[in-house]
Amino acid sequence: MKRFFPMLVFVGALLWVTSSWLPQKTPSSEVNLTGFGKIPVLVGGRVKPLDTVARNSLLILQGRQRVSTPEISEPFVSSPTEWLLDVCFRPEKADTYPTFAIDNTELLSLLGKNDDDLSINYTSTPKKILAVFGFLPSRHRRFAFRDLAPYLRTIDEQGDQSDKLQSVQRSAYQNAVVNLRNALVLYQRLKNSVQPEGTENFVAELDAFDNALPEAAKAARQREAGGTFDQAKLNRVVELLQRYQRIAEAAYVLAVPSAKPSEWHSIGENLVESVAAGKIDPIVKLYAQIGDAYRANNRSLFSQQVDLLAGALAKEQPTAAKRTSFEFFFNQVDPFTHSMVLYVLAFLLACGSWLGWNRPLNRAAFYLLFLALAVHTFGLVSRMYLQERPPVTNLYSSAIFIGWGAVIVSLILERIFRDGIGAACAGAIGFITLIIAHHLAGSGDTLEMLQAVLDTNIWLATHVVAITTGYSAMFLAGMLATIYIVRGVFTRSLKKETADSLTRMTYGVVCFATLFSFVGTVLGGIWADQSWGRFWGWDPKENGAVLIVLWCAIILHARWGGFIRQRGLMIMAIFGNVITSFSWFGVNMLGVGLHSYGFMEKAFPWLVGFIISQLALMGVAAMPLERWRSFRTFPSAPRGKDKLNFVPPGLPVETTSE
Repeated sequence: MKRFFPMLVFVGALLWVTSSWLPQKTPSSEVNLTGFGKIPVLVGGRVKPLDTVARNSLLILQGRQRVSTPEISEPFVSSPTEWLLDVCFRPEKADTYPTFAIDNTELLSLLGKNDDDLSINYTSTPKKILAVFGFLPSRHRRFAFRDLAPYLRTIDEQGDQSDKLQSVQRSAYQNAVVNLRNALVLYQRLKNSVQPEGTENFVAELDAFDNALPEAAKAARQREAGGTFDQAKLNRVVELLQRYQRIAEAAYVLAVPSAKPSEWHSIGENLVESVAAGKIDPIVKLYAQIGDAYRANNRSLFSQQVDLLAGALAKEQPTAAKRTSFEFFFNQVDPFTHSMVLYVLAFLLACGSWLGWNRPLNRAAFYLLFLALAVHTFGLVSRMYLQERPPVTNLYSSAIFIGWGAVIVSLILERIFRDGIGAACAGAIGFITLIIAHHLAGSGDTLEMLQAVLDTNIWLATHVVAITTGYSAMFLAGMLATIYIVRGVFTRSLKKETADSLTRMTYGVVCFATLFSFVGTVLGGIWADQSWGRFWGWDPKENGAVLIVLWCAIILHARWGGFIRQRGLMIMAIFGNVITSFSWFGVNMLGVGLHSYGFMEKAFPWLVGFIISQLALMGVAAMPLERWRSFRTFPSAPRGKDKLNFVPPGLPVETTSE
């Protein structure tokens, strides 16, 4: 059993990953959500599938992609694409879905919500128990548009007042009301992106408009010539043009391509321009037919029109159609979620190998990590293909890349030392960085257009990649130090061989981090000199980068000079986590400087909590060695002044004599 256990674990994980990657065919009796989700549109300066538009919109509205409430086990819709279909074509139904997240108590009071209104009464006993212990929310956090409709004017007024302040000057309530106002604006723009809200038969309306265009043009010419003309026909077309102009101004999605690949138009804008063209674009009519078929629940007609629309767009925009089809597949596969699960399993197996059954568990963890890294790499390369950029373009992608780099270095360490420590670090860092990335995705599109400060491929591929590789190494050194301290203080498993291995790993990784942090910082200065005309400007991000380099140099010099030994090296490596996290996230939260584009208020408490945890761990490590379980003096040990020189059998001499 021990011999085949690693391979059984690997094969099981591989089958699980593969099963989710197989294409799922839509039954003829179901709505063709897959075909509709692949349709390319332009949003935010980037061509993306409607499935991505739906997912990103839900993330902005409520911070997740599932539309449901805690009381029910089944979601209101089967996928984000179905939710978007309801928003565009059945808004009266979409208005009943709880898609707006509100957590601020002051804002809830403004909306007339009290504790009795917010309390959740679970119908099943297990859910009641889970709610008591905090595993399920005891209060409503998400609301439907119809619940907020009576307060739209109040929200808009409060949002306008709060929006006049900078983000760092707003209170929690002011930020909450601005976010809610923006979410409501986005929702209403989505409802008017494809057709005017409340339209019942858009195909008939467009046919009437198309037929009236020649007569209206004739009436306009007769009026200009001073002759008699049909005022009623002219007024009808003008009325419809005003209606289409309103949705052109409100549209969030640009759904109609033009002759230039980079230029797309909204449906409303295209209808307004159709007066000069003398006819309506066929793509607009296909969208109208799709909407009418969806409202009538005519699934066969819906699928037929979706296929016709996809074919027309593929003919006009072949590159965009191919790329959006792959992005749809990327969304469905969700490689980073699969990687997270595999990293957790590998971490547990690696930790279990320290307790017993060492070789089988360690090998199983190693195999899982290779599979997780392969899936992680697929996700990273896919993002590079979709963006046509190097791997690091924003905070989200930096978290993906930092975890990826740390996992590779950890696997190299595991291959060299074969003691499960590298595998445990790989699993922990891979999971933690992907969790960070998951929460960073709450702002919407993670494949967004680049900030102007980053819009150059050569420096993205050199400076940014080098500096984030340095981040990876510093976090890995901190993780190795954490393992050293936790095992030494709380267990008896830190033997001399293990302690020496951890020390060599940490020292080597700090050297690696020093090299890449220094090179990345110098390259950043060269970039700044070419972009802004100065090599160094004491920008907060620049200061954060040089702090990492200085701290790495301090660690190495302290080690070379004999000022620190094993325990001192580990304590300093953990403080490196504090400096790196501040340089990665903290300087962005200052809201000043050329690199403040990554400001996120929600991340600030998490950053403070992480720093406090690292300082607390350093305090634990600084306890006298006789309080460490792995270094505790045996009852027969000498007392008094000689007790610190006593070394129980098998324990590292260097550490106990520190």
